[in-house]
Amino acid sequence: MDGYASLNNTTSGLCFFITQNNNTTTSHLLSTIFSILGLTSNFFAFCVLLGAYRRTQSRSRSSFLIFLCGLVVTDFAGLLVTSSIVLTYYYSKFIWKEVDPNCNLCNFMGLSMVFFGLCPLLLGATMAIERFMGINRPFSRSSNISKRRALCTVISVLAFACFIGILPIMGLGHYRLQYPMSWCFFSITPEPMDQVFSLIFSLVGLLSIVVSILLNTVSVVCCDRECMQRRRDHEVEMMVQLLGIMVIASVCWCPLLIFIAQAVASNESTVSNPTMWKNLLLYIRIVTWNQILDPWVYILFRRAVLRRVYPSLGRTRASIMSMYPMMTTSLRRKLTRVESMHP
Repeated sequence: MDGYASLNNTTSGLCFFITQNNNTTTSHLLSTIFSILGLTSNFFAFCVLLGAYRRTQSRSRSSFLIFLCGLVVTDFAGLLVTSSIVLTYYYSKFIWKEVDPNCNLCNFMGLSMVFFGLCPLLLGATMAIERFMGINRPFSRSSNISKRRALCTVISVLAFACFIGILPIMGLGHYRLQYPMSWCFFSITPEPMDQVFSLIFSLVGLLSIVVSILLNTVSVVCCDRECMQRRRDHEVEMMVQLLGIMVIASVCWCPLLIFIAQAVASNESTVSNPTMWKNLLLYIRIVTWNQILDPWVYILFRRAVLRRVYPSLGRTRASIMSMYPMMTTSLRRKLTRVESMHP
């Protein structure tokens, strides 16, 4: 706590604090590898999605591809913006206080981290809602679904994520330089405003993941029944991609979001506690894998690839549950029980 009080007294609200960096080489190599791999993967995925968008004739699939393109673009832009600042620091060894005395660059990077971090979570939850409504309310949705509506929804989600990112600049929390002094993120400290924003970020992220898990689980059961009736394998493709996005987001993001919530609940500070700021750096690096792995969901889980792995998909239009036989028996029993209760 003494270090935290000293920080407030010496910096007067600025975004800098002094810490030693003994891991420069490792951070340099990891940042370079992650950036190149992530940017290349997202660019390739965007080309794949653009080609699929031009070929598709289904309105529901066109709208779904717009959401996927939104994910790819935000992942690519997020990696490009944040990695350009981080790699510039490692290669040029600039001093933050001299280059950015008013914390404008630090605030911009912190905003970018929050904005581009929340975008895939919010878009994943939005896609889960859209797919759930499309499967369970097909008649009411058929007249509303359109490319323009999907694009407006994506823009609304981005605007909401941007609004949350601006909150620390408006006074709700602070963006500060983080260990090893190569990146900026919001402060997780016992200060009330920092705690409020930390909870907002953590709860929005966790809520998005919970919504995705719940709605995608229901949609899988309903999609199994619908696919058997309509014999449309693009429904399988969309659900498999949604499940892939959901699993990756949950694995990559839950450690960071839970860490932030626990730090707030225990009044811990990532500013004055070396163990805490090192853990924060570790969880941020895990989150980076979300932007690297996401594009491979769109690249690998396409109908053309799925047919090669599961040839009967193209001939019999197998349902999504037939691709996961271990889940089939229990879910079919539940579905049969529900249908017998409601003849």
